[in-house]
Amino acid sequence: MLRAFLHPLSITALSALFIAVLMAIYPVETLQSSLRGLSIWWEVLFPALFPFFVISELLLGFGIVHFFGKLLDPLMRPLFRLPGIGGFVVTMGYMSGYPVGARLTAQLWSQRLITRAEGERLVAFTTTSDPIFLIGAVSVGFFQNAAVAPILAAAHYGGGLLIGLLMRFHDYRKEPLLEHPGAEGIGKASTSGSVQRKVSRSRIGIALKAMHEARLLDGREMGKLLQDSIQSALKLMIVVGGLVVFFSVVMEMLTHAGIVEALAEALRLLFSLIGMPTALADASIFGLFEVTLGSRAAGTVGTGLMHQVAIAAWVLSWGGLSVHAQVASLLSRTNLRYRPFMLARMLHGILAMGLVYLLWGWLGL
Repeated sequence: MLRAFLHPLSITALSALFIAVLMAIYPVETLQSSLRGLSIWWEVLFPALFPFFVISELLLGFGIVHFFGKLLDPLMRPLFRLPGIGGFVVTMGYMSGYPVGARLTAQLWSQRLITRAEGERLVAFTTTSDPIFLIGAVSVGFFQNAAVAPILAAAHYGGGLLIGLLMRFHDYRKEPLLEHPGAEGIGKASTSGSVQRKVSRSRIGIALKAMHEARLLDGREMGKLLQDSIQSALKLMIVVGGLVVFFSVVMEMLTHAGIVEALAEALRLLFSLIGMPTALADASIFGLFEVTLGSRAAGTVGTGLMHQVAIAAWVLSWGGLSVHAQVASLLSRTNLRYRPFMLARMLHGILAMGLVYLLWGWLGL
């Protein structure tokens, strides 16, 4: 009986029932938090993410991803144990922010261009904040201090690259000898024929050949490709918006139920033991659920700039449960597991905090 009660599905069902009861008790607060989440999605996330989602679909259809894959293969394999095609995901993920890296990883997996182990490595360190949010919203907007942007970026993105280097050991013993057959199929005939005929070709030429073959394999006209890209991006944006609204309501209900305050009180005790300002506990709890709320609280609490930036780095690197839900929804369409991603986010947060303290004096702050 107790085992059935502690089953994850039972806990999830009871949690949903608890939230539903709170929504019935606080209907006005539920509506206000829903509108707040909807406003964040429409005014911030939709214009920031939708163009990148459409462009990423177009780049896949045009074969640009395969071009970068062949070009970056000598760099990505020794560093991250990933095919060169992962370099495109790293670039787009770091430029566009979460959850673009997970979206592109899922697309590469669906096209059999990466294996499960490679996909889990890739999504683990490409789920980061975009530079516009980190610099404009967090550093300038919340902290009102542009000088913290370099150290915050170095800690956040540097920690992400460290995660990538560590994740190269993830599942390396279980990988098959022949990896990502889909990627091998593009351009394979041309490269092997070149070796047999002992004809030297430049890597750019091979990359262009792979891009051309990928475009022919896709076969869609420009109009059809653009239509499919917009439809796919809209579907994903609806999922992202729903999750943002949902977690906005959940956060509000847990606040009214006193659960957020109880968690913050426990964290204050821990912070007092390790010598950190206890006022930052609230920012950490907000950041546990949502990036924007946590970053804003870290920037406005006023307890010492170094500790505030360290907590902001943790919030950005952990990503918040809202981002975790978005990534989990994308991974659910593949055989990629959520657990390695969650562990990587936890470690990324710790590394980012440590890098802030390590680099603080070096960057003149």
